Amino acid sequence: MELKYKLHMKHILPLILAFCLFTNCSKDDAASKDYTYYYPTDEASITNENIPGSTEAFDPKGIAISKEKLYVVNGNVLEVFNALTLAHIKTIKEYTKGTTTIPLVSLTSVSVDNGRIYVGSTESRLFVFDETTNAGISTVGNGQWWQTFVHVFGVVAKDGLIFVKEKEKSIKVFEASQITETSDWNLKPIAKLNTLNGYTELYSMDVLDGNLVVGGRDAKSYLQYNIANIKANAANSLTTPIEPEKVQFVDIKPIAVSFSKDFAVTSENVGNVSYLKLYPKAEFIKMNYKAVLSVSDILGQNAFGTIVSTAQLDDRIFLSDNTNKKIRIVKLNKSTIAEQNN
Repeated sequence: MELKYKLHMKHILPLILAFCLFTNCSKDDAASKDYTYYYPTDEASITNENIPGSTEAFDPKGIAISKEKLYVVNGNVLEVFNALTLAHIKTIKEYTKGTTTIPLVSLTSVSVDNGRIYVGSTESRLFVFDETTNAGISTVGNGQWWQTFVHVFGVVAKDGLIFVKEKEKSIKVFEASQITETSDWNLKPIAKLNTLNGYTELYSMDVLDGNLVVGGRDAKSYLQYNIANIKANAANSLTTPIEPEKVQFVDIKPIAVSFSKDFAVTSENVGNVSYLKLYPKAEFIKMNYKAVLSVSDILGQNAFGTIVSTAQLDDRIFLSDNTNKKIRIVKLNKSTIAEQNN
């Protein structure tokens, strides 16, 4: 693993000049202006080589960060890393509670909230672990697709609710309080949501300002559901699932979305090209999609593959690049151009 901090000015200077031309920088302007822009640089990556004793191919999917730990869904296991040093901490291979042990298989997604780790599997199960001890708390679903879930392709837990994306167009909503040490595996959802399109793809979701936002890759839009509206119409939604608000894109397929302190950290595919995009959160939640960063590679090199999950910690952005079979860690750099007028 190599950390890269060197800034290649031969690549940056043309970007600065192009930026000035694009923004019509001119000494004739009446007042001085400051222009801020962001750019990423490669810092590190996590591959199979960073997991001691691993002999299987690295297959990164959903990722999450909590309490300076990075959780990575890797095929049939959940890997845990130190999010600051990137050192490998442990591999979770099975769910264990008392005398019950269930091997983890076909994992897709992970979310951490309020002391719990939620892990989704296409084997039609949601596993719930204690964040501190990693002991099993409960499972939702029993592995049969015709029961609680028709597979699980995404999960996010926040603000007392759990949103589970299953096959085709369905998201089921549960209250975290429904899941206890003694709760039944066949829990009934309190509400259902409609993603308009979908089949068996991985889905990324997060919650911001009382809204669930879904990367609607098949609907070609970010799907937004107001949580107060979900609660108010929960009973009716079990018959007629709630549809989202959205702005329709033409060629853009949102793949991943997560929210950091300042940004919606997203990945989008346009044709065969994968982009990392950052949107200011306040504008994003208003469905004003004007990115402050939109890149398909790092300074003209190392093009992204399909990024199925994103996370940010401080100035580091973590990208689950499933095409290239690695977690890419890029540093978010900020620069200000001060225009001086005479």
